[in-house]
Amino acid sequence: MICLVLACLTGALAAGAVRLHARNAEYKAQEEELEAQIKEQEERAEEVEEFKDYVGTDEYIKDVAEDKLGLVDPNEIIFKPAQ
Repeated sequence: MICLVLACLTGALAAGAVRLHARNAEYKAQEEELEAQIKEQEERAEEVEEFKDYVGTDEYIKDVAEDKLGLVDPNEIIFKPAQ
């Protein structure tokens, strides 16, 4: 009788261990995915910070003035395609 109870408990513990091992593998995969997302967001934050620094420069202002407003430097010559 005692051996039967011990065998049942051992079987239950083994089944629980297998489930925990599977769950642990899922959590490790999820952790790796989240770490990859963190790395991507850190890289994106660096790009945003670099763009923020660029926006404050005179070069950015000049580029926007040329692109959006069509302004040029006084000594520049503009060539437009014939229509």
